[in-house]
Amino acid sequence: MTLSPAWKNVALLAVCQALAMTGASLIATTSALVGNALAIDKAYATLPLALQYGATMAATIPAAQLMRVFGRRAACIGAAVVGMLGGALSTAAILDADFAFFCLGSAVTGVFYGFVIQFRFAAADVADARFKSRAISLVLAGGVFAAVAGPNLARLTRELFSPVLFAGCFFALIFVCASVVVALSFVRFPATTAEERAPGGRKLREIIAQPACVTAMLCGPLSYAVMSTLMTATPLAMLACDHNFGDTAFVIQWHILGMYAPSFFSGSLVQRFGVLNVMAAGSALFVLCIALNLSGNSVVHFWAALTVLGVGWNFMFVGATTLLTECYRPQEKAKVQGLNDFFVYGTVTLSALLSGKLHYYIGWDSLNLIALPIVAATLLAGFRLRARRAQAA
Repeated sequence: MTLSPAWKNVALLAVCQALAMTGASLIATTSALVGNALAIDKAYATLPLALQYGATMAATIPAAQLMRVFGRRAACIGAAVVGMLGGALSTAAILDADFAFFCLGSAVTGVFYGFVIQFRFAAADVADARFKSRAISLVLAGGVFAAVAGPNLARLTRELFSPVLFAGCFFALIFVCASVVVALSFVRFPATTAEERAPGGRKLREIIAQPACVTAMLCGPLSYAVMSTLMTATPLAMLACDHNFGDTAFVIQWHILGMYAPSFFSGSLVQRFGVLNVMAAGSALFVLCIALNLSGNSVVHFWAALTVLGVGWNFMFVGATTLLTECYRPQEKAKVQGLNDFFVYGTVTLSALLSGKLHYYIGWDSLNLIALPIVAATLLAGFRLRARRAQAA
């Protein structure tokens, strides 16, 4: 059986996603611990990760425009080279025990991920209307490989430059980004059409004013913020409970599996049950995660809560991305996608910056309780859009 061009592109994009997210899961497993070791004030342990997300946020709009002008492949390969530089800077910073320099390396790495998050939109470009949600979810499914590879790579390379811990992890990141360059060279991204390059289209305020766009741009960023806050603080919470690094890596691994394994079927769930129902299920899983976190501090509690959190994020993010693709015309694509991801990583940056401080000053339980009103906002947004559509029908 011969795969169609669309399926080939989606499969290759999933490989690129898998490699890139291997680096992201490695960073998620180690960054807060490195920050905690290097920072004089431990409240700033998550600052490097926050700066990485901030750089990703800053890169989102330029990334979308560069892809529009030069094509997705050329722009993404250039970004992967920048990711290699970020890995090298972070390695040198850890070896020198320089917190400020590690923050710089994290920020440089973040620029790369401002391009990586566009892979899901590239998948939507090659798919027809019926295949679109599945294409988005299948590319995100590349993170399943990352869930296993990233934390295990962190474990294997943690003592590579012993007695300095974790420098080897970021040295490995250089080769992960190099692998992305190789994989990208085989992807046949769809050519940018004259219509997509053409100026014009509706003004952003008119596009954003659509109820579906409001819901997508609210639920996507807020769900990512909840996920990022709890994920980023979990290694610190487990350290405070005297759990070892192996247990922390295990929990993060299952969290990332929860984030991406549902992608094999979440697109089909959107097709069968509707995007708003899938997003509502994601919000409900967030509530379950918070309840599990508040019920105990054993490894099993952390494992169950973060796995559920990952699944909830997948339902919300696949749903919000699918909903957003219904809101723009071809010539509006770059600016809407770029703005959406700017909002996503703006909230993620803020959550990563605050999670370390909140965990340090108010504790793990209070941090979880703060997430509840944010989850409630995503549920309310979905219900409002459902009511509008029912009224229109």
